[in-house]
Amino acid sequence: MTISPLDVHRQVNATSPDLAAALETIAERGVEFVYFQAITITGRVVGKVAPAKHFERLAVKGVQQHQTAVANLQGTREGVLLAGGVNAPEYTAIPDLETFAVLPWDTSFARVFCRLYEPDHLTERAGAEFSCDSRGLLRRMHAGFTDRTGLELRTGCEPEMTWQGEGLEAHFRPGSSPAYHIEHLERNRPIVKKVIEYAQALGLDMIEGDYEDEFQVELNFMYDRADLTADRLITYRQVCKQVARELGIHASFMPKPATGMMGNGCHHNFSLWRDGVNVLAEPGITRLHLSELGQHALGGLLAHSAGAMLINGSTVNSYKRYWDAGQFAPSRINWGLDNKTCTVRLSAVGRLEYKLPDAAVNPYLSHAVILAACEDGMKNAIDPGEPTQGSSYDAPVDDRFPALPLTLGEAIDAFRADEVLTQAFGPDLSSLLIDFHADEWARFCGYVTEWEREMYWSDAP
Repeated sequence: MTISPLDVHRQVNATSPDLAAALETIAERGVEFVYFQAITITGRVVGKVAPAKHFERLAVKGVQQHQTAVANLQGTREGVLLAGGVNAPEYTAIPDLETFAVLPWDTSFARVFCRLYEPDHLTERAGAEFSCDSRGLLRRMHAGFTDRTGLELRTGCEPEMTWQGEGLEAHFRPGSSPAYHIEHLERNRPIVKKVIEYAQALGLDMIEGDYEDEFQVELNFMYDRADLTADRLITYRQVCKQVARELGIHASFMPKPATGMMGNGCHHNFSLWRDGVNVLAEPGITRLHLSELGQHALGGLLAHSAGAMLINGSTVNSYKRYWDAGQFAPSRINWGLDNKTCTVRLSAVGRLEYKLPDAAVNPYLSHAVILAACEDGMKNAIDPGEPTQGSSYDAPVDDRFPALPLTLGEAIDAFRADEVLTQAFGPDLSSLLIDFHADEWARFCGYVTEWEREMYWSDAP
């Protein structure tokens, strides 16, 4: 009899020392409820809550949810429920027990991240990995990447976000910027203090932060293996939302909160490691300050950045961020040595900063993109070309790489045309991403905005 991936995960959990540790924590800290968390294609956290007295049973059995939850139970303009429709089966969510953690703001609650599987009662694909589980996809892709290359992807994210509320307005000289101003960090001290406190309690090694622009604060945590960084970014977002609730203010990861405001990015700083050594760097200084392998990985990332925009800029609003030249968001596919205007910046020896992902990005998919693109670059020895000198907003377009999509509609077409990315994601997830975002784009194209009313209401005769 064939043992399914669902069976394997259940067997691992049944005898895992992490289960014993979680049960001990539940007893010692008086945990009463546990969130079983799954991640949708947009990075939303969904799941179920269960009394802690049932945790041991559910840690092995799992919990069920309708599969359309993976697409936020979103219906199209025609009324079709995405990700399988009303007749779709449920998926089984099995926890990764090492992610169990008690919530610091209410220790009667804990949470655990889950991976998703087809239910075991199906006649076909019973117990298989659910193909539209982005968190499970990153785990599988990283394991395969390591098996084929011997490399590990390590990343750190820079989650910019907007905080708004009474007393948080910035005060600064016209023509200047409040960026890096300690006075403005002081205005946001209650936010900074509580976010760092909660994040550290949930296992994030918080390292530094700064005031970026009016209402915009960035707090960073230590880099690590890509799948751990993705989980921590989701945790960080949940922490920020909780802090906003407690302080009676608003916290948003919207990529472009308002016209004229700095966009919220989520730059991914990454490196590739083998046997504890960063292989993007090498002794001495090479022509491009990167090892040959690093140059090819960079070339692959640039070659697939157009197709990756559906992931890195996943909303209609995302593309407002790339239109504002001079606000440090890329508008062309290129790279540079410590050049903040480029798509990829060599920010230190052996470290590349990918600047396309925005604050709303699904981090599991964005890391999956980096894995697929870099591996293709290494496999085919893709040349990244010479680094861009000066502002990339004024530099000539590099015709070796596709143009950067500047609307969600263009991004859908670019993703559809990128066989490396669609094959890496698989047909089910690729089709769901296209259908989900195509519906969002159609809704936006059919929506009359206030800008249009201001432009055209009294324009004729």
